[in-house]
Amino acid sequence: QVQLVESGGGLVQAGGSLRLSCAASGRTFSNYGLGWFRQAPGKEREFVAAISRSSGPTYYANSVKGRFTISRDNAKNTLSLQMNSLKPEDTAVYYCAATTRGTPAQASHYDYWGQGTQVTVSS
Repeated sequence: QVQLVESGGGLVQAGGSLRLSCAASGRTFSNYGLGWFRQAPGKEREFVAAISRSSGPTYYANSVKGRFTISRDNAKNTLSLQMNSLKPEDTAVYYCAATTRGTPAQASHYDYWGQGTQVTVSS
């Protein structure tokens, strides 16, 4: 089992920045590919970004590419998402997730999830 706890959400104006963090406990953190997903009201959960076990390859949804940066610190068991140039359409609950199956973009391929943190971007 891996326990994941997100933090860092909040209210920000369009064009602003936020940094989300995800603290992990339980099994060896470096064994897992990690991802960020988000879910807006009335919409399905969507892929945001993913990072491999060794902080190697990273992957981004087209909607956030160039604005968001995913990173991990295996020594500190933390995952981060730096979000810049935020837009109102980025408003959602953001979730971190862990998987043993590489770095997939499909939510169904992730085994463990945090409880989510709310990000609200005002126009």
